[in-house]
Amino acid sequence: MLSILSAAPLLAPALATIQDEAHWPRWRGPNATGAVEADPPVKWTTEENVAWKVALPGHGKSTPIVWGDRLFVLAAVPTEEGTAEELAARKVHEELRTETPTTKYAFLAMAFDRTTGEALWESLLTEQLPVAGNHSTTGYASYSPVADADGLYVSLGSYGVYGVDQGTGDVLWEFDLGPQITRRGWGEGGSPAVHGDTLLVVADQEVGSYIVALDKTTGEERWRRERPEVSTWTTPLVVEAAGKTQAIVNGTTAARSYDLETGEVLWSCDGQTTNASPAPVSDGERVLITSGYRGSLAVVLPLDGKGDLRKTEGGILWSRTNGTPYVPSPVLVDGRVYMFSKNSGMLSCLDLATGEVLLDRERLDLGNVYASPLAAGGRLYVADRDGVVLVLEHDDGLNVIARNDMGEAIDAAPVAIGGALYLRTDTTLYAIGKP
Repeated sequence: MLSILSAAPLLAPALATIQDEAHWPRWRGPNATGAVEADPPVKWTTEENVAWKVALPGHGKSTPIVWGDRLFVLAAVPTEEGTAEELAARKVHEELRTETPTTKYAFLAMAFDRTTGEALWESLLTEQLPVAGNHSTTGYASYSPVADADGLYVSLGSYGVYGVDQGTGDVLWEFDLGPQITRRGWGEGGSPAVHGDTLLVVADQEVGSYIVALDKTTGEERWRRERPEVSTWTTPLVVEAAGKTQAIVNGTTAARSYDLETGEVLWSCDGQTTNASPAPVSDGERVLITSGYRGSLAVVLPLDGKGDLRKTEGGILWSRTNGTPYVPSPVLVDGRVYMFSKNSGMLSCLDLATGEVLLDRERLDLGNVYASPLAAGGRLYVADRDGVVLVLEHDDGLNVIARNDMGEAIDAAPVAIGGALYLRTDTTLYAIGKP
């Protein structure tokens, strides 16, 4: 197994001094919208305008997470063949469409100095034999971690949930979710959410789906609620609204809002498509739910709703049945929502409050898109699975101001802090920006 601690960054001049509040603590950024106040570069190559880059071990699709001067990523590295006893003991789902590996994987959390790229620590969270295969476009470390001032929190689905010390990488606690059997053995994804002293993990699978709330300090279970769901790959959104702290979770059978304190379902809205994956996005008054596999739906709901919103007057503010995303989540900036159609390079823009269509499935020069867009510096940053990152002006048109080719697939969402842009390709972590 390759250790990051044995290798220096490929380039190592430092980025500008960080701010005290320089955080990208969760997959969709500080406000869970994909938008941030930052001014990252517009043009670069794999060598030019690069402050540093680091080759990553193994395989992972998770977005980099930043807390202050530390940047965290996850990876899964194949190690050794499982023993005959281990293989015989493993229960394999009968309806898997993917090949279940016989090789064990080491699941790693890694920390870097975000201004220099120096490797700070590498933590082996667990080494296990996978319970199933996965889709050809993903891996065994697709979840993004989350961070706050107290720690780093990692969900690996079937392979455990972990509380990790940010400074040392020491595992402080672990929680066993049990083996997760996803549709067709396509693998696991989505990310946890942390709010206050509570960590939320969604375990949607083919049988026995649930959401669980853990004490973020100890890993002890606080509450668990069964979910009448099949496999999804989504992330909870936590908002303060209508006198409650709500955890809003997308789903194939329904989107639901849970009381973070008790787990009570506050409201729900059905009509999503199969394989609901995009994360909800909110402006504090309303929330957008999207899905786009074998169908299409975008629905905007009031945060003060109660019960079944489809049966409630005013429960649905507006909806749309085309141009919605399958894998990439929308980005919300200045009251506008940008979203891809399915996994294509066709981009739409809508007014979140009214549903007015400002752009309708305008085609960009992109291949398949899995990475969720970033809004920063009055610009949109969109990446495809060929490694192309387009930079667009954030306005009523699609004015492409730069095309940057990284040479290999990008599935992790771009991250921006200050004047830096962080990109994770299949094999490399880049800090884009002038030293």
